[in-house]
Amino acid sequence: MISTIFGKTKPINYIILLVFLFGFYWFVHLVMFQRTYVLEQLLGHLVILGCLMFSIFLVNFITRRNKITGSNSLSILFYTLLIVVFPEVLLDSNAIFCSFFILLAVRRLLSLRSLKNIKLKIFDATLWIMVSSLFYDWAIMYLLLVFVAIYFYQPKNIRNWIVPFVAIFTMFIIMMATLALINNPYYLLDHYNFKLDISSDYFTDIGVGSYLFFYILIVFLSGFIGYIKLGNVGLGKLVSMRLVLYLFLIGLAVYFLKSSSDNHPILITFFPAVVFTASYVESIKRDRIKELVLLAIIMLPFIVLLTRIF
Repeated sequence: MISTIFGKTKPINYIILLVFLFGFYWFVHLVMFQRTYVLEQLLGHLVILGCLMFSIFLVNFITRRNKITGSNSLSILFYTLLIVVFPEVLLDSNAIFCSFFILLAVRRLLSLRSLKNIKLKIFDATLWIMVSSLFYDWAIMYLLLVFVAIYFYQPKNIRNWIVPFVAIFTMFIIMMATLALINNPYYLLDHYNFKLDISSDYFTDIGVGSYLFFYILIVFLSGFIGYIKLGNVGLGKLVSMRLVLYLFLIGLAVYFLKSSSDNHPILITFFPAVVFTASYVESIKRDRIKELVLLAIIMLPFIVLLTRIF
């Protein structure tokens, strides 16, 4: 039943997930964490929610266009379920915007496998990463992924290695001009302080620590099993999966460097997590076992949510 619904890409899948995400967003804010807002704040939250919902389309586009998962809706299903497991990410608008721009960068980096317009894609990806770093300063670490992608796809062309620096300089000029117009010339110095915002109480909390441990364990196990079963799919997909792995590792690094009771950047790790999980589920050949696994994956986040509420 579940594999029948989400085993293909249908408009109804988007409707189900987007309607749920819309309702769940307000449930988390107004009921679970009991926040109150005035009208102007509600309008701002509609923009944030719109960005989050558009991320669902972006996740599906990236996975299907680059063929890193099958032609199904599993990736967006798992992305939504991870938000249920970690509902606090919906309180952090910086996490939502940062994740959105990282997805735009990943879209360009994974498309390098076509070996077309490489310099333009490198420039775009670097620019989007710089934009994402405006929300989390440590997100600038994703620039490492740009150089890894260059090394994987076309390392012998020296111009490819120069393009990221051109994009960084371009972003710097745009930001300086913008800050001059709004009379805030010291914003960049104040923002890129690279402080460790780690709260010891946050990570020593049993609930947070256990959820994080099992989350990382499941992602690595899914990725390992999926990687083994890739076997004969071709070098192109293997390289893409390696990039996704680096994406997850950098995301974890940013998470540990930036997390606190006010910051919840775990959202930036969701895309690689759903890629690995979807690849694992797709590798299950027996329909009955696949159905049971999908049922468990869907039920588990809501069980976790109920334990956190009560």
